[in-house]
Amino acid sequence: MGPARDVAVVAFAQTDHRRRTDELSEVEMLMPVLHEVLDRTGLKTSDIGFTCSGSSDYLAGRAFSFTMALDGVGAWPPIAESHVEMDGAWALYEAWVKILTGEADTALVYSYGKSSPGEVRDVLTRQLDPYYLAPLWPDSVALAALQAQALIDAGDTDEPALAAIAARSRDSATANPHAQVRGSRPQGDYLVRPLRTGDCPPIGDGAAAVILAAGDTVRGLCARPAWIRGMDHRIEAHGLGVRDLTDSPSARLAAERAGAFERPVDTAELHAPFSSQEVVLRKALRLDDSVRVNPSGGALAANPVMAAGLIRIGEAAAAIHRGESDRALAHATSGPCLQQNLVAVLEGEPS
Repeated sequence: MGPARDVAVVAFAQTDHRRRTDELSEVEMLMPVLHEVLDRTGLKTSDIGFTCSGSSDYLAGRAFSFTMALDGVGAWPPIAESHVEMDGAWALYEAWVKILTGEADTALVYSYGKSSPGEVRDVLTRQLDPYYLAPLWPDSVALAALQAQALIDAGDTDEPALAAIAARSRDSATANPHAQVRGSRPQGDYLVRPLRTGDCPPIGDGAAAVILAAGDTVRGLCARPAWIRGMDHRIEAHGLGVRDLTDSPSARLAAERAGAFERPVDTAELHAPFSSQEVVLRKALRLDDSVRVNPSGGALAANPVMAAGLIRIGEAAAAIHRGESDRALAHATSGPCLQQNLVAVLEGEPS
């Protein structure tokens, strides 16, 4: 879907991602992030044309949990608001479409997730087909291990290569003050063979927020905006048995529709919670060694469920804001084994 208006990411903020935030509610975790993005742009809540959030009631353990998070936005003035039961990257997509249609000139997008109160591996089984697969209770790590073993059997990777991906990601996270896990560490024991602890994402709590703006509104808000040149999302078949787990046609199609293959990118922020999934995404998105992949550390360094995908878009935009990237690809996923995939292409103006 090509943009009819020029829309840019003008601000991004995230929490310091931690294993537990028992002392904070979702609202208390979220409020500093919302204040930070508004402060960076000089905008007030009354200046925002549309607000959209992403979270999961299953993760929170109560129905309509997102309504409580709205307390962090403020009770006054009244706002135009929407919510998606998805990662915040899909909330950003909705806000982007809202701006493209001319219904708003600015948008606040935020997402959050607290995985610490429960067993996130079990919670994520609720994403599965409820008739054939979910009753077997295969958790998220077991399903990722099936994908990793399929890649190894196909000759696309091996365990040392997966360990190298994990080590590189967490070494990159050393420079990221928000990352939960930093620096190289032993791969650890097998969780589900062939995946070791180091191949899997940390469990933790976190939140993120982004501000979008259109056209001339952008100029006074950000010195070097990250213009969204294209964005698209696609989905695989629900049944894992009818998919080739070594490939991601939906990610490839989303990238094609977003314009990612029109010119090379220099940076890619991939939402690959497991080291094996980076292998799949690099192939599907045609990323060679010239592309910096996950300079922030990616989801292997911090993976707040329902916010990690939005963070990938935010990190790609922030690299453009800092002048470290000119054309970046951001990817978000949801569901088992890269079932749903969103790709955004962002560009900065010449210095």
